[in-house]
Amino acid sequence: MAVVKAHLEACQGYANCVVGAEDVFDIDDDGIVVLLKTTIADGDRTRVEEAARSCPVSALAIEDD
Repeated sequence: MAVVKAHLEACQGYANCVVGAEDVFDIDDDGIVVLLKTTIADGDRTRVEEAARSCPVSALAIEDD
């Protein structure tokens, strides 16, 4: 399992992560990322990592549990 972490202060609401993994990421009314899940199954890791890497301000990270 992997864990998703967000640096909320860095988020600028680009929503690239939402496009890549809408089941994991959302954007709130203030334009800040919301984590819908914090643990990611091994089968979803590649897709979620790509979505996290798409963040232009590097506000997201995937770490091993």
